[in-house]
Amino acid sequence: LRITNLVVLGVTFVLGILGNGLVIWVAGFRMARTVTTLCYLNLALADFSFSSTVPFLMVSTAMNEKWPFGWFLCKFINIVVDINLFGSVFLIAFIALDRCICVLHPVWAQNHRTVSLARKVIIVPWILALVLTSQIFIFMDIVNDGQGNTYCNFNFASWGDTVIERIRVALSVLTARGIIRFVIGFAMPMSIVAICYGLIAAKIRKQGTIDTSRPLRVLTAVVASFFICWFPFQLVALLSTVWLRETLLEGKYEILNFLVYPTSALAFFNSCLNPMLYVFVGQHFRKRLIHSLPATLERALSEDSAPTSHTTTNLTLPPTEAELQAM
Repeated sequence: LRITNLVVLGVTFVLGILGNGLVIWVAGFRMARTVTTLCYLNLALADFSFSSTVPFLMVSTAMNEKWPFGWFLCKFINIVVDINLFGSVFLIAFIALDRCICVLHPVWAQNHRTVSLARKVIIVPWILALVLTSQIFIFMDIVNDGQGNTYCNFNFASWGDTVIERIRVALSVLTARGIIRFVIGFAMPMSIVAICYGLIAAKIRKQGTIDTSRPLRVLTAVVASFFICWFPFQLVALLSTVWLRETLLEGKYEILNFLVYPTSALAFFNSCLNPMLYVFVGQHFRKRLIHSLPATLERALSEDSAPTSHTTTNLTLPPTEAELQAM
């Protein structure tokens, strides 16, 4: 499992740096700045920053979880990983809310949905992600096992005068961390996405729209890939939290330790998937990929500016209704 994890991490690093770097270049420097490109640019920045930490994780995994990089990188790498976990899912929920507003309130969106407003609002997911990594700031440290081996882990040695007090603090902190990661970092954002999709589906059915727009297809692919990649990891983390006392003090449920490798590898792999989805979800991607990859990314990340022509009903709709179906 460790070898498989290393292989997946290596692929994630190469594809994540190249793919997200390309998205940052296209969305950040080649395309007109819109709300949609701003959202996906931030998502690419989160995935790119995480991908840059993968070599450190690979070295630690190859050394049987030992940490040779010192105290600063111990905290910094784990902070980046946590910010990516929280930031990515918060940004996906933000994009889903933006799509929902465009579909349900197209007139309001046309008048008030501006890039300047999006720049201000999109700071909120990053601030919230940073706040939720406070446990890393406080408790993450390098730990020596007394045999010359150094590990990067939570350290509660200075958080109590007796072993019992330190164990009590450790159980409280790790339980709170597990609950926060699952509820705030996964369940709530995914619930927001599900509600947004339900509202969008109801509106589309009411309007009789046969096809959906490119931004909605791209968002659907991004959400599906995130859920498939992260849910197993989040489930194992939740079970580890529920059985934390039994695992730490009684040595039970050791199967969870083995499941960490495949589930974490799948979760980390998500950071390199989005650029490929931006390209492949678009129409005629095989031809576009060969001839103009940047142009394909531009189309995938762009706003819809005209009504779709997949249905004849669009030809007779009022302007606001046609614009609604185009989004």
